[in-house]
Amino acid sequence: MTFTSVDEVTVSPVHGRVYEEGWQSWSPTTSYGVSGTSRRPESTLRHLMRFRAGAEQPATGFHGEGLLVINPGTGAPVRVYGAPTTGEIPSIRAELAGDTLMVTANGPVSMFEAADTAAGLAQFGDTFAAAASVPPLENPPAVWCSWYRYFENVVEQDLLENLEAIERLNLPVDVIQLDDGWEAGVGDWTPLQQKFGSLPGLAQRIQQTGRRAGIWLAPFMAGAGSELAQNHPDWLLGEAGFNWGQDLHGLDLTNPALRDYLWTSFRNLREDGFDYFKLDFLYGGALPGDRHGDLTAVEAYRSGLELIRDAVGPDSFLLGCGAPILPSVGLVNGMRVSPDTFHEDAPDARGELRGAMGTTARAWQHGRFWVNDPDCLVARPTFALREPWAAVVERFGGLRSASDRIAELDEWGLEATRRILGNAPPPSPFPDLPAPGA
Repeated sequence: MTFTSVDEVTVSPVHGRVYEEGWQSWSPTTSYGVSGTSRRPESTLRHLMRFRAGAEQPATGFHGEGLLVINPGTGAPVRVYGAPTTGEIPSIRAELAGDTLMVTANGPVSMFEAADTAAGLAQFGDTFAAAASVPPLENPPAVWCSWYRYFENVVEQDLLENLEAIERLNLPVDVIQLDDGWEAGVGDWTPLQQKFGSLPGLAQRIQQTGRRAGIWLAPFMAGAGSELAQNHPDWLLGEAGFNWGQDLHGLDLTNPALRDYLWTSFRNLREDGFDYFKLDFLYGGALPGDRHGDLTAVEAYRSGLELIRDAVGPDSFLLGCGAPILPSVGLVNGMRVSPDTFHEDAPDARGELRGAMGTTARAWQHGRFWVNDPDCLVARPTFALREPWAAVVERFGGLRSASDRIAELDEWGLEATRRILGNAPPPSPFPDLPAPGA
């Protein structure tokens, strides 16, 4: 990457702050003191799965993907540096030299001044959304999701049990969403018959209660052990990390045969009755590499989201996750703005509110780009952080989802689930946001 000078900003080494936008849903995003260094990947694997693949991280300073905001801390106006459009997203860096931040970028950057960081982010969001032709945003549905209780062990009866409990208790749930665990393999989007006898039958059972049926896929990714990877190596793009006990590969979304496969897979699920799609690990479609078609990584990625929309229709709800943030604007209804609440091997989240940083820092995106998804509320007594996490979801959650076995909720958990799912904010910008990272 070749970086060229964009600006030089005199700052207070004590009071100056830098807001750094990460590449995708799970990337660190917050504000830092100008004398510090922003978070870096701990390993090559973390770089692939949490940061922008192919984008070298400087040893010190700051490295934003498409957006960097500098508050000099001297009383001078805030300066905002951002991608002009979704066409290509530059990396933007800032390095402190004495009392000056040296700003560089490897692509076109728009620059303007604002009164403070919150105003600068709001102005950038409005301008970028207009350039991306973001359609009018609709009120999001309230969702029950299988993931944080059943993980990959989910079976059809788990959904039916919770559907019955939601009905009986009259909980404000609009969507019953089946998460990971239904598919033959990552990349192979057919159901495991021993766990799910009939996806259309399940969707129909959900719809009979007046609710929508939702489902999880990782459409731009394939496991090395999948039939897709074994039978169609020409569809693979490059290394994308490790999960599900296997190496992962991104997919070449310009390959016509792959595009036909994805379109058909999504159209079949839509015809089965699903119209809420959680699209996970989307960063796999924007990896660097040689593609069949003459498109940049961002152009190929956006073409993949457009393909999915065409297959499922305009009335389906698309939720991005593990998704490149700025390249997704205008193409999804909702977006995860944080990492997972916890992982299966650490149900106590190791004492960390993992989703709080991104959810708070990216709160300005809600109502401008999409509805923000902070990740699921987990309100059962065994989740030690349930009360502080519920407070984050209630304050900054646009899309509200819950992921408990209803039968395991105590009085507090049931009340919190009812209140938080039943009081989602409108799809308009949050008022009175705190400064990111404050």
